[in-house]
Amino acid sequence: MSAFVQTAESLSFVAAGRQLGISSSAVGKAVARLEARLGVRLLHRSTRSVALTPEGALFLERCRRILCEVEAAELELSQSQGAARGRLRVSLPHTSGLFAPALAGFMRAYPEIELDIDYTNRLTDVIDEGFDAVVRTGDLTDSRLMARRLGGFRKLVVASPDYLRRRGEPRAPEDLLDHACLRHRMLNSGKLDPWPLHRDGQPLDIDPPAILAANALEPQICLAEEGFGLACLPDFAIAGQLADGRLVPVLEPFVRYVGTFSVLWPASRYPSPKVRAFVDFMAENLFPGQRA
Repeated sequence: MSAFVQTAESLSFVAAGRQLGISSSAVGKAVARLEARLGVRLLHRSTRSVALTPEGALFLERCRRILCEVEAAELELSQSQGAARGRLRVSLPHTSGLFAPALAGFMRAYPEIELDIDYTNRLTDVIDEGFDAVVRTGDLTDSRLMARRLGGFRKLVVASPDYLRRRGEPRAPEDLLDHACLRHRMLNSGKLDPWPLHRDGQPLDIDPPAILAANALEPQICLAEEGFGLACLPDFAIAGQLADGRLVPVLEPFVRYVGTFSVLWPASRYPSPKVRAFVDFMAENLFPGQRA
């Protein structure tokens, strides 16, 4: 039944096998045995696709309810033991060390949880790729997932004091056209990430010239500190540099961007103890100065 539900939801024996931790052929055989016992075809199969039959669609809804009750019974029992343990597969974005302190605290608090972390900025399919939870920014629209806000951040245009002494401080967004700029290249589209410049509440169409384009924060931060140019960076990534004056914000009245980090996990009435522990701990500790 589990093999059938996973296949029906992903429309793929391979994806179902990945989620269940078995081979795609084992999934196919399990579904075939179920069909033989019921005496009805649940799935249409071809070399390229899998689709539900009308009987399969009807059976799917009942199977979901049954498996949900089984899951609820198991989770109620495990929660009654108060144990958060086992392997926890998590996807996190590359964010210049933002997660390291919170992860260290989580591992100290839950030594029986084995973390398996995938750092990537690409879009991930939480369910099909078998993640227990992912942390991402931006709009979250997948109805199969639950989400909880972890905290917010701003973007700032910054430069080193040395750069500003040599090149002068930009006083208006248009001044950026005469400056060296360190830009972020978006991983999914390959385009340069626009800088969030506004005047009187209206966005400005200004494309600062790039002497560097990188799809990671670290080279932009390093080169900005070394005085090579201006960079537009999230405040959490440069908190230390701002505190000790290695980087200085400019054009603050014209820069307006507020982002949000959220943790997402597959929807369930009873999330497992390890997932619940991770979600709660990140909400309380990732941005300790904010209310998540």
